[in-house]
Amino acid sequence: MTVTAKILLLGSGELGKEFVISAKRLGCHVVACDSYAGAPAMQVADACEVFPMLDAGLLRTAIERHKPDFIVPEVEAIRTEVLQEMEERGYTVVPSARATVMTMNRDRIREVAATELGLRTSRYRYAESLEQVRAAVAHTGLPCVIKPVMSSSGKGQSTVRDEAGLEAAWDYAVANMRGDRRKVIVEEFIAFDYEITLLTVRGRDGVVFCPPIGHRQERGDYQESWQPVPMAPALLAQAEDMARKVVDNLGGYGIFGVEFFVTRDAVIFSELSPRPHDTGMVTLRSQTLSEFDLHARAILGLPIPAIAVPQPTASAVILADRGSERFRITGLAEALSVGRPEQEVDVRLFGKPATRPYRRMGVALAKGANTDEARATAREAAARIRIQYED
Repeated sequence: MTVTAKILLLGSGELGKEFVISAKRLGCHVVACDSYAGAPAMQVADACEVFPMLDAGLLRTAIERHKPDFIVPEVEAIRTEVLQEMEERGYTVVPSARATVMTMNRDRIREVAATELGLRTSRYRYAESLEQVRAAVAHTGLPCVIKPVMSSSGKGQSTVRDEAGLEAAWDYAVANMRGDRRKVIVEEFIAFDYEITLLTVRGRDGVVFCPPIGHRQERGDYQESWQPVPMAPALLAQAEDMARKVVDNLGGYGIFGVEFFVTRDAVIFSELSPRPHDTGMVTLRSQTLSEFDLHARAILGLPIPAIAVPQPTASAVILADRGSERFRITGLAEALSVGRPEQEVDVRLFGKPATRPYRRMGVALAKGANTDEARATAREAAARIRIQYED
């Protein structure tokens, strides 16, 4: 069998699963790693490894054993110093070891954006105790947003509207931190009109942007997303300029999910992920090439075409409501029967081996004459999927 490249995937969730499928279509051999067996990406990969990626010794051993052409992180909680060490030894980290260090810690990427590049961000301060949180609020004002400097999918994030809520927000952030950094960022609350993810692809031939994706969050976690989002040309140009500056600063090749708050007359940098973004699940149906296809192409040094969205498309997540290892998912036929045939309703079930409250177990996708219609159809399809617990 001819293999175009060997990839070690660090993190094997639903985003990793779709990336593996895209990479396999391009002839790659993929080893999927995660802290638990049976993770979604492991189900479609060539091989798998089970170990905690915060264990430096086990991470180093896995890299040395497989000798991959590309090390592709998909989660935040990784011993990034090992990735730096391996890059110095000649391994290719996607997009780069420096990018993983900067973006897996909110404080570091914020300093790159705000201090090094001078991009517009919210007012912010860092805190490592409740007392420091109270002091930070004196700078940011209330309401404010408090979130761990290291977490995933919005976990540990909360909006605080008065001083009485600060202690609960601090406790919630600490309980949901990933890694071993007991540190939060306290941010000014931005009264934005909407927020977007600007998927930014950095390839050998330059930077390409996908049409902006709108999204709605609850508990700091994505619930639905839609593409495209109508934006004034001047505001879109601002977002693209900021995104280009950040990804060029970080270097390397791949897709970056750059998040912005958008007001009537301004675009404000929020966060960045150096990999496919959860809100980008909509691109499985909306774009000519999905974010996962684009990530694989950029990593492998293949041409990146201009990206089009032929028809408004939306995604809506399917959530569990409690923890269980004994369950089954029903309602697939009902979900796929929603809407008109031209809306192309689809459902992707992730294959996670266990549920827990608010865990994403799948996503419904739908097209429409406009984004409002696509969103309504995707939500209805997601609502028809049921998780039946057997314990």
